[in-house]
Amino acid sequence: MAITAQTPVPTNVISRNERETFDLGVRIGEQLVGGEVLLLSGPLGAGKTILVKGVARALGVEEGEVTSPSFTLVNPYQGRLLLYHIDLYRLNEGASAAHAVDLDEILTDETAVVTIEWAERIKGYPLPSGVTRISIRGDGAAPRQISISPFSTRLI
Repeated sequence: MAITAQTPVPTNVISRNERETFDLGVRIGEQLVGGEVLLLSGPLGAGKTILVKGVARALGVEEGEVTSPSFTLVNPYQGRLLLYHIDLYRLNEGASAAHAVDLDEILTDETAVVTIEWAERIKGYPLPSGVTRISIRGDGAAPRQISISPFSTRLI
């Protein structure tokens, strides 16, 4: 199926490989207008960064430029929208994780897109309304079950 801006983003997806996960990211990214916060969760190797690479591609960022920010914590990319790619894996749970990446400051840019891997680590941190939670289940060679909720009405 061709991916277009009119292709609706499903809320439950089975991804059989990295390409399908990447393509889902592209479909999501095509719908973004700025101000979105995407919270990604899933085990190591589930495909969180692959999904973000797809989002970045849709925003005009070359996928080869997108790397996991496990050590840098935050990677900004400029495309048609500014994309913040945040990884909280190496941080403690709670508000301290959000403060370590200056999330308060990042969220003030209402025209940027913010993607947060290992988002479950910021439990209790007050996020803006309308965030999108993307949960990826599965690892290794197994298909991934990807759940997206709740998505803005313009994305369904």
